[in-house]
Amino acid sequence: MAARKSSEVRGNRKSAMIGTAAGWVMKLLAATLRMKVHDRCGIRDTDNPERVVYLLWHNRFFSVPPARLKLGNRARGLTILTSASHDGDMVAHAMGVFGFKHVRGSSSRRGVAALIGLKRALKGGNDICITPDGPRGPRYKMHPGALKLAESTGAPLVPIHAVFSSAWRLKTWDRFVIPKPFSRIEVTFGEPIHVDRGLDPAAFDAKLREVEAVMIDGTDDA
Repeated sequence: MAARKSSEVRGNRKSAMIGTAAGWVMKLLAATLRMKVHDRCGIRDTDNPERVVYLLWHNRFFSVPPARLKLGNRARGLTILTSASHDGDMVAHAMGVFGFKHVRGSSSRRGVAALIGLKRALKGGNDICITPDGPRGPRYKMHPGALKLAESTGAPLVPIHAVFSSAWRLKTWDRFVIPKPFSRIEVTFGEPIHVDRGLDPAAFDAKLREVEAVMIDGTDDA
């Protein structure tokens, strides 16, 4: 029974409807924002075949879909990692509004299946987006899953930074950020970070802390 629960992907009609509605709210709100996007990883380069693993803190998830679409180059598909919970189902459907695919799983449930799905998405020509402190935190504490994926596939990590001129910050574990209508938001897709294969535990931990520091350095409230 425990094994069955650990591999279960949760979702129902209600979570699908709420997620889809949330996706459209995000899209409508994003249309009012004054958004400036910096591409330091070459997303716009149509001749660049290298697929990447985007890293974004959980509380800045609102900013990725419109920023990614604003950069163009739709030939580069995007697959989002969401949890296997009902909340993950809502996120998956919200991202579907923007045309993004998803893989369901986390370190606590369906971790192996999620890793296989992400590797398959990379091989299929999609970039990947992971919230390294999700789905339950602690906030701004990077879990090792994304680094393991980069180490095993050779795909570089790309940190995404989002800074808001005016926003609501919810009283959730991650202080989820929702930009206010007609406010300014600046999103930076940072320079790729390559991870060597076969790192020993000490080197792996050092690299994890290095990437975490880069991610924290790009926030305005850490």
